[in-house]
Amino acid sequence: MLSTQPQLLRLSQGQLNLLERCPRQFQHTYLQQLNSPLDPEHQERQTLGSRFHRLMQQQEMGLPIDSFLQEDAQLQSWMSAFANAAPEILTSADSDAFRESEHYRTLQVQNYLLTVIYDLLIADNLQAQILDWKTYPKPPNKRKLEKNWQTRLYMYVLAQTSEYPPENISMTYWFVQSEGKPQSIKFSYNTAAHEQTAKKLNQLLNKLTNWLERYQHGEQFPQVAEGNKACEYCQFATRCDRTQISTDVISAANSASSIDKTLLNLATIQEVTL
Repeated sequence: MLSTQPQLLRLSQGQLNLLERCPRQFQHTYLQQLNSPLDPEHQERQTLGSRFHRLMQQQEMGLPIDSFLQEDAQLQSWMSAFANAAPEILTSADSDAFRESEHYRTLQVQNYLLTVIYDLLIADNLQAQILDWKTYPKPPNKRKLEKNWQTRLYMYVLAQTSEYPPENISMTYWFVQSEGKPQSIKFSYNTAAHEQTAKKLNQLLNKLTNWLERYQHGEQFPQVAEGNKACEYCQFATRCDRTQISTDVISAANSASSIDKTLLNLATIQEVTL
């Protein structure tokens, strides 16, 4: 007998951010599987960021990291600076605390499976801390970062999938490449923020469900208002009959590359620029 259960659509914080910013771009990227290839400079930064994440994972697992550091002076510099800025993270004295790098959690909300991957989760009997590594130079405005779906979703999912009350949950971003020395931005959670996130999340998912139903009948996802600055940097601007962009970007946008039909291959999630 065939199952009548609806198939869950997998969503990450990256998809939620894009969906909220521009539903039409979400459609082009994840439903139509259109994507422009990364420019070499961006690809290099992404590769270096991935290497730092692997380095921190091996460090947490107690595996040798000398070969990583010897092969890459940049990683060695970042690791040394981070060890000086936050030695307590690398050498925790609390042996009873739960610690896991690349900690994976899922939460079903409506017909969607929300997925999160914590770079490092540290939890004891009293509190749970989510840590996230960022390897781009300039930390964003804290207010902007607070509204980002990574911040909201990561703490929301942990509160929903654990026994920790929101007040005992926090999330800290570490910007290891910031000028001078590594900088951190910490957010403390609370019940009011948790309820607000639940409300915003369900509102956004309700919209997505409606847009998906309309899309199945040939209707496009909504566009941002004309004149929106986001269109100036979007590879789909010409496709959307919006602000003209350079020939190089248009050419790249027309070179479609396949994306996992589940909306994102989680193995590729290392870091999303906020």
